[in-house]
Amino acid sequence: MQQIALDIGLATTPTLENYFPGPNAAALAHLQHWVGARADGAPSYLWGPEGSGKTHLLQAAVAALRAQGLRVGCLSAQTQEPAAFDESWAAVVMDDVHLYSEALQHKAFSWFVQAQTLLRPVLAAGRAAPVDLTLREDLRTRLGWGHVLGLQLLDETQSRAVLRQAADARGLVLSDEVMDFTLRRFSRDLGSLMQLLDTLDRYALQTQRALTIPLVKSMLENA
Repeated sequence: MQQIALDIGLATTPTLENYFPGPNAAALAHLQHWVGARADGAPSYLWGPEGSGKTHLLQAAVAALRAQGLRVGCLSAQTQEPAAFDESWAAVVMDDVHLYSEALQHKAFSWFVQAQTLLRPVLAAGRAAPVDLTLREDLRTRLGWGHVLGLQLLDETQSRAVLRQAADARGLVLSDEVMDFTLRRFSRDLGSLMQLLDTLDRYALQTQRALTIPLVKSMLENA
């Protein structure tokens, strides 16, 4: 049966605490240290397939730095008019670098050079390992010379563990039957799983019904 990505409901705000690492515990540990230290000067680069949690981790790191009262320069493939580098930034974060246009690559390289000059850490993420990125060579090599951490998708056992842990944290009673039903029909990437639980939680509260397979079907029909 073809799985579908969940595009209804509201996703939880990404934090390091609500990231479910599964096989990616080393990356989570690195980011937990990074938001507190950021001191060794080497850039950090996360790579892996869509749904492995790259953007979640980057957004969580940015939120953690801002909670400390720090300013962060952020660049993504969707940035229309990138700002000039700001010396008040405590760090630079670049997401989806594999999608950067020529203009964004130029801006990213400029930010990278200035960040390194001022000893500001750079955290970046992309779909491919640095050696496989089709970017300008000077940017590609800079992304790859520091900490490079590959992320993996969750397998079925890990997906079930994520759903169980997230449901327990929300006080949701998630039966094995409902879990089987949802995992057969929804994408198992981290973002979709978290969005799925948020949506189920909201819909169950709105309808004042228990979390059952008929409830999930009703939610899909009314999405």
